[in-house]
Amino acid sequence: MKGIIDLYKPGRGPSSSHTLGPAAAAERFLEEFPGGESFDVELFGSLAATGRGHLTDQAITDVLGRERCTIQWYPDKELPEHPNGMRLSARDAGKKLLGSREVYSVGGGSILYPGLPEAPRPYEHESLAAVLTYCAREEIPLWNYAYLREPGLEEHLRQVWEVMKKSIQRGLLAEGRLPGGLKLPRKASQYMARVRDARGITRDLGRLFANALAVSEENAAGGIVVTAPTCGASGVVPAVLAFYAESHKLPNERIYRALAVAGLIGILVRHNASISGAEVGCQGEVGTACAMAAAAAAHLIGGTRNQVEYAAEMGLEHHLGLTCDPVQGLVQIPCIERNAMAAARAVESAVYALQSDGSHSVSFDQVVETMYRTGRDLGRDYRETSGGGLARTFRPFPGERG
Repeated sequence: MKGIIDLYKPGRGPSSSHTLGPAAAAERFLEEFPGGESFDVELFGSLAATGRGHLTDQAITDVLGRERCTIQWYPDKELPEHPNGMRLSARDAGKKLLGSREVYSVGGGSILYPGLPEAPRPYEHESLAAVLTYCAREEIPLWNYAYLREPGLEEHLRQVWEVMKKSIQRGLLAEGRLPGGLKLPRKASQYMARVRDARGITRDLGRLFANALAVSEENAAGGIVVTAPTCGASGVVPAVLAFYAESHKLPNERIYRALAVAGLIGILVRHNASISGAEVGCQGEVGTACAMAAAAAAHLIGGTRNQVEYAAEMGLEHHLGLTCDPVQGLVQIPCIERNAMAAARAVESAVYALQSDGSHSVSFDQVVETMYRTGRDLGRDYRETSGGGLARTFRPFPGERG
């Protein structure tokens, strides 16, 4: 199973599948065909259906060169391995074909590229049940299990946390409207201003919402965020961690350990199911992010290993069936608000789990399997094609104000 270092990737939004992945594919293709004078790029399935709103063409031409790259869009066709498929072709100065490759962007900025060496697989356990059994036998916490298997993980998480904090800070300061046809106003700074004098649950939820909105709005504007597990779901984990770091005055080392716990949840979902909205809907993105954040929160407030598992299970279970239906192909409606709601649900899941002894009927591993099956059963219109759901029925609400 691939590791946590491969899960958390700092990068530019708005979509890891549609920007980070295609950009990585273009970079690898350019390395393979450095003599290419012109390039043909064909985008299929979800990459084509929502690629313009997700800035896929810009991500590719930034690598291959705008003047020597042509892009064709095939939203109604899919390549066999994944809904996010692309075909790249290189030609010499005389337009002779030098070679072509079919590449897949499989979620979180990861790609399947012919001949590309696989990322290291430092984890021998492939289910959370197996991880919990091992940790109980060795009497080690979950975060230490991850640290032992990935040398350099703590340093990577330190860098990840710095990027996350800066994403929140920039998002809380930014004002105006987000790019794209929706002209959606940024709201994070307003939300934070309104809760400064609040008390109790209003203050706590308001801070969570503001932090999640800050990162999600930064992502929608093409700012730098961390895939957690994707760009579209990047607001959930940092919002929850920042909330606990501030309210409990936690040292950074505690946050790094919580990120490791969250990362374990993320890589298990990625390995056993999918974190790609084009493959399983938003349950694989925001649902996984909620499970990650719930596990991190449960760890931070003193949960046992079993209580952490329970929190993660609830975070994912109660997102089952969630569709991916971005309006106008932008990572804005319903994506931004969805991050805020998932942050709150993550905290609720953690608190709920800690009221129990950690025992429950449905395991996290069962929910991961269910999520994958559910996602594969979703109609294509509900898997990041903007062909159904809110993307089809949306009309501007007259009460919306900047």
